[in-house]
Amino acid sequence: MKKKIAILGSTGSVGRQTLDVIRKDKKNFEILLLTANKNHRLLLKQIKEFKVKNVIITNNKSYLILKKRLKKVNIFNNLEKIDNIIKSKLDYTMSSISGFDGLKPTIKIIKKTKTIAIANKESIICGWSLIKKQINKHKTKFIPVDSEHFSIWSVIKDANPKIIDKIIITASGGPFLNLNNKNIKKTPKLATNHPNWKMGKKISTDSATLMNKVFEVIEAKKIFNIDLDKFDILIHPKSYIHAIVKFKNGLIKLVAHDTDMRIPIFNSIYCDYYNHFKSNKVNINLLNNLNLNKVDKKKYPLINILKIVPKKDTLFETLLVSINDELVSLFLNNKIGFDDISIKLKQIINYKLFIKYRRKKLQNLTQIEKLNEFVRLKTKSLSVISKTK
Repeated sequence: MKKKIAILGSTGSVGRQTLDVIRKDKKNFEILLLTANKNHRLLLKQIKEFKVKNVIITNNKSYLILKKRLKKVNIFNNLEKIDNIIKSKLDYTMSSISGFDGLKPTIKIIKKTKTIAIANKESIICGWSLIKKQINKHKTKFIPVDSEHFSIWSVIKDANPKIIDKIIITASGGPFLNLNNKNIKKTPKLATNHPNWKMGKKISTDSATLMNKVFEVIEAKKIFNIDLDKFDILIHPKSYIHAIVKFKNGLIKLVAHDTDMRIPIFNSIYCDYYNHFKSNKVNINLLNNLNLNKVDKKKYPLINILKIVPKKDTLFETLLVSINDELVSLFLNNKIGFDDISIKLKQIINYKLFIKYRRKKLQNLTQIEKLNEFVRLKTKSLSVISKTK
């Protein structure tokens, strides 16, 4: 029997790579739903190749274009229509819509699927308690897809957090790791040129500031219910080791794989050892020279944000993600300099108006949506248009 699949965000990087995996085994899958924002050209190709009968494209202009071109496909322009489209349980859903836009449809589709794989950081960081509530209620299996979190999950899965002594997440250090010339301007083009991974501009910028690792530690803390003080970050320029877990019995387990997101995606879909993912041989040269180092906090000052993350779930995470999102957007549009991201984030997160959100308990999705909108507007107005290198 074919596995019934939905992909939220099929035209993005993770969505495309999910389809790459399915493409090699088409006969065993039926894609019931694809969603996208505005890339109607790529979505049209995906619809035709995989014979998809239901699609959601939220950009109205793109929706109207597809509506004219496809007469035998159910096309919607609102993610709220998920309930109407999915009538019976899906076997697997990939949630890979980027940013806050991915949180609501992720929560909505959990009840409609047996397994949900989530590649959306914002959903987990800001709304994990809401997601977890739905996962438990509907007995849906959850698999994290980020390479670091999938690696940790594959090692500890449902293990008691008490047996974990330390979890180490690795970071490439981004394109500026070995930059010693202070006169070189850190432009968006340079910042988004990741040395190992092919990623979008926003996540590549987060990798350059190491903010992505701050988010990943917060994400892991929530997913695995493990205290922040048990996590550490090490610089590993080749990105071959993705996570290291030290247990209290003295064992240390590490997970290595090529810099290919299709590997965690493949394993989240199949969840067994019987299907074969064709990858490179074990890289002995890399294993003999892992080159793991502590993070230079002067070079990556945003790492210090982890010191003020509350132990309990509050709206602090939404505050942090929203400020960073807006600052990265300003940088990518040449409104502020690269170093301004960390300087201004530290200033803005300590702004009197925002302090109360560090203690305010997360209760519902509306809180997150309203705070995100408010914080982004304030961040834009507080960010003076002066650029540093």
